[in-house]
Amino acid sequence: MGLFYGVWLVLLGVLAAPSIILSKRPDAAQALAKIAPYQGWFGAVSTLWGLWGIISLLLNMKMIQHASIAWFTGLAVSALTAALGLLLGVGVLKTFIKDPTAQAKMDETIARLAPKQGLMGLVAIGLGIWGILAGIIF
Repeated sequence: MGLFYGVWLVLLGVLAAPSIILSKRPDAAQALAKIAPYQGWFGAVSTLWGLWGIISLLLNMKMIQHASIAWFTGLAVSALTAALGLLLGVGVLKTFIKDPTAQAKMDETIARLAPKQGLMGLVAIGLGIWGILAGIIF
């Protein structure tokens, strides 16, 4: 997964679950306030990056035979990155997508994902920390 991917996931998780984090750590409000204005761009980049990860893994199905845990972990991380990116970057993405049908489909997806945003944020923080530790240890 890598060190950079881990840091990125922690950042996405913090942006996705600010109320949960602030309830546990009120002193994190200043740091969160510094990165919150860029949330849309973090989200837009994450959506594209996550989709690219999913496509890359699906094109590399042979990896399942040799490193199935790594493949499934990569798929889960990429899907989580794309989903959180879509939730956080919907405003920025809509400026680039002009087709009303595509925007309506995006709104439907957001409506299904929004109730799970806090949980996905916490999972992203956990996977991100694991990625950082794995990048340092391995």
